[in-house]
Amino acid sequence: MKMQAIRYVLLKWIDILPFDGGDVPLQSALGFLKTVSLSAAITVWVTAGSLAAEQPWDVPAWLRGHIGEGEGQIARVVLQRARALYLRKVNEGVVKNPCYFAMDATRPNYLSDGRLGDRFYVICEANQSFRAIPAGHGSGRDLKGVADFLNGRECAKNFSNAMNSNLTAGGAYVTRETKTSFKGYYRVSTKQDAILIRSFVQFDGEGETANARQRAIGGHAAVSLKGVCLRKDPRSPYANQNGYVPFGNLVDYSGGRSDGCTSWSRSDAGQIIPLLKDNPTTVYIYPESHDIEAVAQAIAARQSPSRVGLYWSAFCLKQIASPKFWPKEVLEPILAQYRKDHPEPPPRPPPVCKEP
Repeated sequence: MKMQAIRYVLLKWIDILPFDGGDVPLQSALGFLKTVSLSAAITVWVTAGSLAAEQPWDVPAWLRGHIGEGEGQIARVVLQRARALYLRKVNEGVVKNPCYFAMDATRPNYLSDGRLGDRFYVICEANQSFRAIPAGHGSGRDLKGVADFLNGRECAKNFSNAMNSNLTAGGAYVTRETKTSFKGYYRVSTKQDAILIRSFVQFDGEGETANARQRAIGGHAAVSLKGVCLRKDPRSPYANQNGYVPFGNLVDYSGGRSDGCTSWSRSDAGQIIPLLKDNPTTVYIYPESHDIEAVAQAIAARQSPSRVGLYWSAFCLKQIASPKFWPKEVLEPILAQYRKDHPEPPPRPPPVCKEP
């Protein structure tokens, strides 16, 4: 385990070399190079990345077979970081779960042919299990005339760790408690109703994702009730003090976007969430802010990210042109001012249903 911890530290140290030079001599040198030539800085960054790739990170042979950028595969950098995070948390005694998760938010969520893209990974090394499944990304918002950081359904262009941004923030997370709540009733046939009870797995982050709990970031099924009204049903165990229960239309947005959380299909959530009951594990979401900035800088310098050793889904890069990270220090003041200038109306209770 000591070797695993050392390996993680080395990988994370190499990850940050090209950015914001500090007390580390090589960081300072890279900071100087960036002021001289963007191309030279990217070249040094790639050299450091190559050295990291050459480190012996003992991925089992069966798991190496899943590495790649094709459908159902996981990119090398995503697996490398997800595995390093998991091993570190195991070494710290935080995680004992035999499985860990990763997500590649640079891949498409919704494919042009109607299929959902597999980009969330469930990896259980003890039983040599690897699954790739769909997962939603943060929708973002369009503050008309102020700032537009809205994402499309297909690919994510914008990322942020800002409160109320509705955007995905890449980085390290650990799953925590699961909260299960009653959402209401919905119609499944002319004579039958069903109950929607949805579970939410809270994520705790670190570094740039440290505000995950404050942002209510976690994982849940991509289902909700829309058009909710209150129906009289005093016999229901969920009825309020006046004998009413919420009733609405079930909406499955598996191929859509979330408020910044990781959303799964209802069936996938039913398999994932039970794995986490009183048994936390790690979730690594790619890309982090420095990945986004490096890719954006390469594109601005008219360089192909892949040719200079950077990773982004080629399909989505064509769709978004260039990604952008919105730091909370920049975006939160904009959002606060927008709320002040455009106050929301006071919340109103759902109306009483017109039909029985």
